[in-house]
Amino acid sequence: MNDSTTPRPVVLDLWCELQCPDCDRALEDVRALRARYGDRLDVRLRHFPLEKHRHAYAAAQAAEEAAEQGGGWPYVEAVLAGTGELAARGEPFLLEVARELGLDAEEFDTALIDGRHLLAVDADQAEGKAIGVTGTPTYVIDGERLDGGKSQEGLRERIEAIADRLLADGTP
Repeated sequence: MNDSTTPRPVVLDLWCELQCPDCDRALEDVRALRARYGDRLDVRLRHFPLEKHRHAYAAAQAAEEAAEQGGGWPYVEAVLAGTGELAARGEPFLLEVARELGLDAEEFDTALIDGRHLLAVDADQAEGKAIGVTGTPTYVIDGERLDGGKSQEGLRERIEAIADRLLADGTP
């Protein structure tokens, strides 16, 4: 039986790059939004690796592998917490984080070698470019793009205002 009274969650796409210090700072807002809305807000990680960060593309692929193994967000948060270490150490750091979280690091290594997640990362990046994403973090909610790469100030409040309106209307 379909329960039509259960509203669909509001979708918040977060265009992120795992070697980006601004994305690490954005996690505080993401955690606050999750705490406020729970399952009424679906925060979706979208990959947008930047050329200036040499290990960002591998990190995006590793995040896809983490999601496949059931540890997506914890992995993303752990990698973002170590952006400096990622910059210095690259793939060994990505594998170390996987091991620390109890994920299959050997499978991560294989995934990075065989490129099984390249298409997912490329598709996210292409879609981001198509909608005007130029840096990270960038949020998209209800078709509105909010650029957090310039400043995070006021973004959470703007996202909350849009989410509140959508949830009140019942039309996410």
